[in-house]
Amino acid sequence: MIDQFEKLKELIIKYNPEANLELISKAYEISKEAHKGQERVSGDPYIIHPLEVGIILAELEMDPTTIAAGILHDTVEDTIMSIDRIREEFGQEVANLVDGVTKLTKLPYTTKQEVQAENFRKMFLAMAKDIRVIIIKLADRLHNMRTLKFMTKEKQQQKARETLEIYAPLAHRLGIHKIKWELEDLSFRYMDEKNYYDLAEKIAKKRREREEYINNIIEIVRRKTEEMGISAEIEGRAKHLYSIYRKMTTQNKTLEQIYDLFAIRLIVETVKDCYSALGLIHELFKPMPGRFKDYISMPKPNMYQSLHSTVIGPEGIPFEVQIRTHEMHRVAEVGIAAHWQYKEGARNEDKNYVEKLSWLRQILDWQKDARDPDEFMENLKIDLFTDEVFVFTPKGDVKSLKAGSNPIDFAYSIHSAIGNKMVGAKVNGRIVNLDYELKNGDIVEIITSSASNGPSRDWLKIVKTSQARNKINQWFKKEKREENIEQGREIFEKEVKRNGLTMTQALKPEYLDPILKRYGFHTVEDLYAAIALGAITASKVVTRLREVYRQSLPPEEQTQMLLKQIEKENKKKAKRAPESGVVVKGIDNCLVRLSRCCNPVPGDDIIGYITRGRGVSVHRTDCPNVRNNLVDGDARLIEVYWYNTVSPNVSYLAEITLKAHDRPGLLVDITNNIGESRIPLRALNARTSKDFSVVMHMTLEINNAEQLDRIIAKISKIRDVFEISRNK
Repeated sequence: MIDQFEKLKELIIKYNPEANLELISKAYEISKEAHKGQERVSGDPYIIHPLEVGIILAELEMDPTTIAAGILHDTVEDTIMSIDRIREEFGQEVANLVDGVTKLTKLPYTTKQEVQAENFRKMFLAMAKDIRVIIIKLADRLHNMRTLKFMTKEKQQQKARETLEIYAPLAHRLGIHKIKWELEDLSFRYMDEKNYYDLAEKIAKKRREREEYINNIIEIVRRKTEEMGISAEIEGRAKHLYSIYRKMTTQNKTLEQIYDLFAIRLIVETVKDCYSALGLIHELFKPMPGRFKDYISMPKPNMYQSLHSTVIGPEGIPFEVQIRTHEMHRVAEVGIAAHWQYKEGARNEDKNYVEKLSWLRQILDWQKDARDPDEFMENLKIDLFTDEVFVFTPKGDVKSLKAGSNPIDFAYSIHSAIGNKMVGAKVNGRIVNLDYELKNGDIVEIITSSASNGPSRDWLKIVKTSQARNKINQWFKKEKREENIEQGREIFEKEVKRNGLTMTQALKPEYLDPILKRYGFHTVEDLYAAIALGAITASKVVTRLREVYRQSLPPEEQTQMLLKQIEKENKKKAKRAPESGVVVKGIDNCLVRLSRCCNPVPGDDIIGYITRGRGVSVHRTDCPNVRNNLVDGDARLIEVYWYNTVSPNVSYLAEITLKAHDRPGLLVDITNNIGESRIPLRALNARTSKDFSVVMHMTLEINNAEQLDRIIAKISKIRDVFEISRNK
């Protein structure tokens, strides 16, 4: 931990000598204390993960506020630390970033898909306010992917698929290619292990041959640039495995047919030098028709700028050339993160950087209408994981659309009114069919008419963007509005009564308004119409309504209502829930979870803490998390106690630490004592110090605290053991 923290500080000082390291140190100390006693699946102390997230952010040269939030990002979600405590210690800006990354846990959801959709909704809304939220999340996901080998096969596949479908495309959209490439390759490795290693082996076999070929080209280009007086850094560019594999599968090509497997990059001083260098390349090598792209004059939406050209090299082997300035190269590596970088102690301010994220605004627009979790997730994957086509309006403005889009998609990308009144389209001055597939460079003109009856339902079969599809659906939903409102009201009333509320309570502005705002409804009639159309379920709305109502009650009544809710929810779970050996005072049937931070066992003094959606978390009364983060009188603290008779078949994990003078046979003596006591030893970690002492951390499987006390007493009598204690 100390080494990693020192590495983090060195990275920050290197690019920002005047950085506020006190803020970073404070975040580290508080995060370390909050995560004390927690471990990753790998067995590492949990604090290693937040530190690694901080290091990834520092490698992107982020500001101290972002790095501090990265170090604290899991405290609210995985410990008793509250967002109010973060705000009190670090201010509103850090609190907002941590809250944006924190998953929703306050309300119960029906399905795993709904939980995922709601978490992504929250993240995108937080992104709209501060894009650093997703930069922290990407750093978090990258380190999780680097340590995925410690997870089960099923979990590896699940996380890899989610990363490939959501997080890698997000990194691409933000232009953070440095993270995107690594996320893609790691996902590829776990999703398709056979093809990953087969491809890696094939590329490795020809590595020397390829390097010789590229080095020869670099030498030719270097001599020519020096002759022309162009200052250029020239390097070979490694193609990433997933990128190669994707081209092979989507274009049905062999490895030998991938042109940009051989590639060089020229980094020059000015934009003028970029075009001069391009002319030089085309003079030295014959360009391939249709293989030139100018992303300098027409940058990608993620701010990427570069000249790309594929040319025929020596021996008739094609290779790709990329040409860009140093500033373009920096942005190509870190994308939108460049806005928050520090260079020579001064932030690189770009007042228009949000304007470069038009895709984010589009997602925020359609997500208001996509209230069904399945629809939301499907649209999100489609809109993120897609190639782009760049077309022009008649005035010369560039519009970026999903590859394969048609004039209808183009019309709705400008404004829903234009799409609704559309009767035809011209592309490059010629009338085209509405299903015409737009191509790069097309100039598109939409023909509208006030006499139009609105969009056709057939359009839903041919549009490619979720933005257009949702706006067309929205238009049709308004056609039978009155009928939908009446039907939705009836469904809503039944659900309200079923949940023990009255319509008078449900329609009070202080309870209903937050729900309407959460889902983007302007009036209760909009809500009724959406329920009737199936855009949102009445049960979801009333569940949230009940939670808002509960929060308005005094603390004591809140606690009682929450307990009744937990009791009701867990009647279904009771049969498959493991026997915890703990009784919650005042409630007969409740989901109980023994906290991993202190591992309570029968015989320990314990206290309960009511969590939303996960029942009651049980801690030892001397647990540091309880002592440091909770106060007497907290309405969510509840009395719990052990059953009088605990089944001998129920076991608990307890951790102990011992210190001893190192000697031959010490470990054998300790393990023999544990074996004689018939206590399973589940984990053991030992290390020696410079003073020839040894520290051992052991995890034992026991039935109660008395059994643990007996084994501690027994081990303490072993020769050379001078200290032994149970971990808190």
